[in-house]
Amino acid sequence: MRPPPPRCSRACRAARPAACSRAPRQGRKKGRCPRCAEELTFRKTASFQRTWAFLIAAAVCYIPANVLPVLTTTTAAGAESDTILQGVVLLWSPTGWPLSLIVLFASIMIPSAKILALAYLLITAQCGSIKNNTQRIRLYRMVEFIGRWSMVDVFVDTFTAALIQLQPLMSVEPGPGLFFFAAVVVLTMLAVESFDPRLIWDATSSKEVRYA
Repeated sequence: MRPPPPRCSRACRAARPAACSRAPRQGRKKGRCPRCAEELTFRKTASFQRTWAFLIAAAVCYIPANVLPVLTTTTAAGAESDTILQGVVLLWSPTGWPLSLIVLFASIMIPSAKILALAYLLITAQCGSIKNNTQRIRLYRMVEFIGRWSMVDVFVDTFTAALIQLQPLMSVEPGPGLFFFAAVVVLTMLAVESFDPRLIWDATSSKEVRYA
């Protein structure tokens, strides 16, 4: 009995997944990778176009998400609206600075980093770059993993607005910036799902075929 083939996540996806960049042949529902024996899946249709569309829409929504207020607090003294950055400044204190840093990274830096990372992956893949393929695959996996936790901020703000309802003394309502921030999160997740990571290895596969 021959030993089992290496796992696809190490032998192909992380190391050199040129063999796994192929899809099943037309007319076949399933196929196996000749290198790691993992099941192959069909290519994502119009991956570049769909990913660019979602990414541009997310970049457009990112601006009002940080400019418009995300929460409006109404008290007996009046109403006060705060943006994400204002919330970071208000939370900054000798005891609240960890929460302030969490909001800064999760609400401002991570969304912008995801947009820049996806734009980098799209541009390098469309230009046919064959450099740092393994690092770009890892970058895609990282963006894909972080995207699963991006809705935490939206849930926290929504729960805060739902729980703090002490009318007529105090109430908290979501602002328009929260809806744009939720749109940024959803659109970046759709962009990640629309991007086919096998496009990163297409240029390398074509070069190997050309010089074979």
